[in-house]
Amino acid sequence: IYVREGCYVCHSQMVRPLRDEVERYGHYSLAAESMYDHPFQWGSKRTGPDLARVGGKYSAEWQVDHLKDPRALVPESVMPPYAFLADKKLNFDRIAERLRTERMLGVPYTDEMIENAEGHLYAQADPDEKGYDHLDSLLEQYDGASGREGSVEFRDYDGDPGRVTEMDAIVAYLQMTGTLVDFSTYEADDLSNRR
Repeated sequence: IYVREGCYVCHSQMVRPLRDEVERYGHYSLAAESMYDHPFQWGSKRTGPDLARVGGKYSAEWQVDHLKDPRALVPESVMPPYAFLADKKLNFDRIAERLRTERMLGVPYTDEMIENAEGHLYAQADPDEKGYDHLDSLLEQYDGASGREGSVEFRDYDGDPGRVTEMDAIVAYLQMTGTLVDFSTYEADDLSNRR
């Protein structure tokens, strides 16, 4: 959805190793964070802010409101509204096939991940109903994968728990960007001499 809607045209996902960038956005981007992105989301053009570290910076409710009506929250924004994403049911009927294709491109998805993909998607979006039977395997496989327990979120994002929409998916994606690396294991670089 992020690629389809052209979000990458205005928002890069690459914090450059320059002092002003690091001060504004956070730790500079590491190649390991996006080595499996297809297509690659680093870029050189920014109309809006960089999104490499946006995960958890704003609440999910803020993200939904911003996507629905950007200027209601950021008056100077030139971003078009994406309210229609809340009306579009997420199509994930072929999620296993998508992951198999990604694996052919080098993403290290295991057979177990592929087999459980649809159930895990339901478990994250609707843990009380359709996803209930998959909660344990989801937590076993992914919780703590980023070095932090409790890193898997279970929730509805768009305010309609009865269905999984494209708004749910894009907000879930935005909420995880920049959260998959434990930066406390990296030593801070002295950026004072860089220009």
